[in-house]
Amino acid sequence: MKRIATMQDISCIGKCSLTVALPVISAMGIEAAVIPTAVLSTHTMFQGFTFCDLTKEIEGIFAHWKKEGFRFEALYTGYLGSFEQISLAKKLFSEFGENSIRLVDPCMADNGKLYAGFTPAFAKEMNSLCAIADIIVPNLTEASFLLDIPYQPEYDEAYIRDMLVKLTQSGAKKAVLTGVSFEKGKLGAYAYDSETKEYFYYANEEEPEHFHGTGDIWASTLCGALVNGKSFEESVKIACDFVKESIRLTLAEENHNTYGVNFEQAFPFLLKSL
Repeated sequence: MKRIATMQDISCIGKCSLTVALPVISAMGIEAAVIPTAVLSTHTMFQGFTFCDLTKEIEGIFAHWKKEGFRFEALYTGYLGSFEQISLAKKLFSEFGENSIRLVDPCMADNGKLYAGFTPAFAKEMNSLCAIADIIVPNLTEASFLLDIPYQPEYDEAYIRDMLVKLTQSGAKKAVLTGVSFEKGKLGAYAYDSETKEYFYYANEEEPEHFHGTGDIWASTLCGALVNGKSFEESVKIACDFVKESIRLTLAEENHNTYGVNFEQAFPFLLKSL
């Protein structure tokens, strides 16, 4: 059975990070090996959540895995909360990355701003992790901080293409910019493969409401599709379609909650797309 190791935090309630990655990867017929960086009572959209840092446990996890000789088809990092965790993610890639897809979702910013507690120095360190990845999947804000350029809420296709090339110049082989839109009512992802010099863009009709955690669903689905043998372009499309269907089903539910999408109900759609 194929296996993906994913390193990020887990919320007891709240659909993001490992709370999303583990079920999505598992539903795609792949074993999900988890490296929890922290455990939270809920995700950070809620007030008063509890938080327990698990950074000190990670070295021991790696040592045990090495002793057991575990191998992984992919290594996937999501939200990392400190410089030390980025350093450990580099170690994950170094010690287990041979013949594995290395995917980085540099979760650290949105809407033109870094998340609370992060600095430009942290973004620079995150860029050093992206440099040793095969695939990186930032949103437009994260890409701006990775490249140390001003965030531009308005852009054209030439700007996006130039940004993608610059993102791969640090070392990543492929880059995908998520949340890209060139016309009102359309939202998608723009991708670039530096080895083939090929670009492609895929968009869906934009749903009227946005939800926490959809980026984590997107990245987890992309990783799972790639490990299942889908092409880069097919995997991007599958991830976009699954997120859209998850939002559609959420909005169809009367009195749906606002802290995450009903991705569980969209699993039949995902499996059919595979």
